[in-house]
Amino acid sequence: MTKDVIALTPKMPDLRTLLAGLYAGGPDLGVNTLADGAVVQLCAPDGRPLVSVEAPILIQVPGETARLLDHPVDGPVWWTEARAFTAVAEAGRLAGSFAGRLATVLGGTVWPPEAATTDVVPLTTDVSAIPAPATGAPAVDVLTNPTAVVIQDRPLVAMTSWLADALRTATTADRALQIVTPPTTRLTLPTRTALRGLPNRWVVQDPEHGYYDGLSGALLHWKNGNFTSVHDDQGAPRVAAAFTSTPETGDRQLILTLRTRHPADKDLVLGRALETAFQHLTGAPPAGWSTAEPVNLRWSTRELTDLARARAPRPTWLIAVGSPNRPALATMRVLRTPAGVEENITLALGYGKGEAPPLAAIEELAAELDIQHGLVTLLTTLRTARRDLTVPPRLEHPPIPVTFTLGHDVARRIGPARAERPLEGPAPVQLGSALHYSLGDGTDPDAWTSFQHLSEHLKQA
Repeated sequence: MTKDVIALTPKMPDLRTLLAGLYAGGPDLGVNTLADGAVVQLCAPDGRPLVSVEAPILIQVPGETARLLDHPVDGPVWWTEARAFTAVAEAGRLAGSFAGRLATVLGGTVWPPEAATTDVVPLTTDVSAIPAPATGAPAVDVLTNPTAVVIQDRPLVAMTSWLADALRTATTADRALQIVTPPTTRLTLPTRTALRGLPNRWVVQDPEHGYYDGLSGALLHWKNGNFTSVHDDQGAPRVAAAFTSTPETGDRQLILTLRTRHPADKDLVLGRALETAFQHLTGAPPAGWSTAEPVNLRWSTRELTDLARARAPRPTWLIAVGSPNRPALATMRVLRTPAGVEENITLALGYGKGEAPPLAAIEELAAELDIQHGLVTLLTTLRTARRDLTVPPRLEHPPIPVTFTLGHDVARRIGPARAERPLEGPAPVQLGSALHYSLGDGTDPDAWTSFQHLSEHLKQA
C-alpha cells in the first residue's frame, strides 16, 4: 500500500530545497531517478524505494486544490506529490517530513495537514525482510500476470499522472488496472471514465461486507491474481449489501455527449466545440485543461491543438474544468480517422437543490455546434447525482435522455425520408440543416426506450 502526501507551495521547489526535503531520512538513504528524471526516489541502502516524488506542477487553474483535496489555496501554487511505500514502517513519516520541509522553507502547506513534520526519520526497519516492490511504477502496489493493483487511501481518487501512467502501462501489457479503496473514497469523473469497462475495476474494501465493485456493486474475491465477481447458485453476480441507493439530496448533473468531425486541415483549431458548450451553459470558457488531474494549464485551444497535432496519429485524451462557482468537468478524446479529425466529448455540469439546469439553452447550442463546429451527434441527459461531480461507491441512477441532435452531414446521409419521420416518438425540429429530437424533461426513464427506438430507426439507413 502507498500513502500520498502533497506539498503546496507558492514558489517552485528548487534543487536545493528538494535535496533538503530528501534529507528527511538522514545521510544513510540514497536517491534514484525514474522517467528521465521526472520522478525522484528516496531509497533504502539496498536500493529499495521508500518514497517517490513527482516533479512539481504549477497549478494555474483556480479551485483545483479545493476540488481535489478540499484544501483551498489562493493563487497559483506548486503541487509536489510524494508517494510512500508503506510496507516499510518509516516510509509514510518520511513522505510527511519531505513535504513538511518543502512547505516550511517555501511558506506553503501540506495535505493531509496531519502528515506534515520536519523531523528526521531514521530508517530502523530491516528492509531485507520485506519483499521488494513488484514493479518500478510508483503507483502500482501489486502486480500479477492479469492485473496491476493500485491501493489508494485518500478521500478522492483523481486521474493523476501517476494513475494515468499505471493505466497506460497496464493496457500496454494487456493487464487490468484495479484500484482498491476504502468505502469512504470517491472518484473523479475522469477516473470513473478511465475505469469503465471490464477487466478494469474500482474495488471497494468494506470492513463488514468484504470487497465489492464500486461502480456495479458486484461482490468480489481475489482469485488467480485478479478481483473477480462472486456468483450465486444460478450463476448471476451477487451484489453487496453496502451498494445501496445514494440518499436523495436534490443534486443533479446535466451531461452532454457530443462528437464533432473536421477535415484534417493545417489551420484546424481543436477545442472550440467544447469552449462553445461551456460558454452557452456556464457563461464562460473552460478555466483550464490538462492531460491529467490536477488540471494545471489555463485554457488555450491553440496549446491543446499543438499537443494533439504532435501526438497524431495517436489519440489524445484530455480534461477541462470550469470555474469554481459552477462545477463543470469535461473529458475530450481527439482521434485521427479516415474521415478527418474527431473530437469525442463528455461534459458534465453539477446543480444543487433549487438550481435549474439550463435545458432551454441546448437548442441554441446544438445549432451553433452544427453550423460552426462540425457536429456529428449530441445527446443531452439529466441524472440524479452529486453536484460536485464526484462518484461515490453507491448505486446511482442512470442518466435520462432529454434531447438528441443529428448534425447536418449525418442527417443528409440518412436522408429526410427516414431522419425526419421516426416510426415512434416526436418528429424532429430543424435547426438549420441539423435535426433536433426532444425526448423528455429528464425525469421519465421511458425516454431511454424512445431513444433506443430512434437510434435503431436511424441506423437502418
